[in-house]
Amino acid sequence: MYEEFFGMKHTPFVRDVPPDELYESKAMGDALGRLAYAADRQLFAVVTADAGCGKSTLLRKFNASLPRDQYILLYISDSKLTPRWLYNKLLTQLGLETKFYRGDAKESLQREIEIIRGVQKKKVVCVLDEAHLLDKETIEEFRFLLNYKFDSMSPMALILVGQTELWDEKLSCKPYTAVRQRIDIYCTLPHLDRAETEKYILSHLSYAGSSLDVFSQKAIDEVYRISTGIPRQINRVCEKCLMYSFQQQRRIIDDTTVRYVADHEMLKVKGDGR
Repeated sequence: MYEEFFGMKHTPFVRDVPPDELYESKAMGDALGRLAYAADRQLFAVVTADAGCGKSTLLRKFNASLPRDQYILLYISDSKLTPRWLYNKLLTQLGLETKFYRGDAKESLQREIEIIRGVQKKKVVCVLDEAHLLDKETIEEFRFLLNYKFDSMSPMALILVGQTELWDEKLSCKPYTAVRQRIDIYCTLPHLDRAETEKYILSHLSYAGSSLDVFSQKAIDEVYRISTGIPRQINRVCEKCLMYSFQQQRRIIDDTTVRYVADHEMLKVKGDGR
């Protein structure tokens, strides 16, 4: 629809933009570097951010950056994950038979990782997404998952990714002290500032193959104000603005258009974590 009107080859503000075309803020670049270090050194890392601030984008870029001849990445996103299911899901992703007992599953996993490290000469990276939803028992199990050869080394890199409450309401609290002491790397993704919001919008328009002056400077000011620099919200506002401008046959989006769209076409924007 609006893509042809604006001379676009791709839809700009969608979730399936190729990883190498995704905008990379300074904070995103720093986090990617830290995760690469964690993968190489087989460390325990934690990443947090407010909803919509780029955790999934970070993981997509991180996954795309890992050489497959050197790493095996295991990804789990399950709010009801128990320790037994944690081990069994990892076994399943490695193509192994699951076990009924937690201890058997853990032993089977450790044996397979030894084979991967010793024979295949690869490193295992385990990413647990939506980790803020995990219960205390599962989080506590990470201590034992990472305990290997008398606690002298880690069998894999473990990366917990979740919303801000993962740190503020769980890992920073006293009951999780033993887990927190094992964390090697902690990083967070902040909201984008005004300059980064503009770069984000221009990056997505460039990917789409459109003119980069579709949004006026005052329009970008409004997008930043309304979205508070949350990438997911920037996408929502910009997508609605493009659609509305196409319907009105206007090729330049100004601040009046952005305000109208925010007031009349958005169910909820500011502070919306969906």
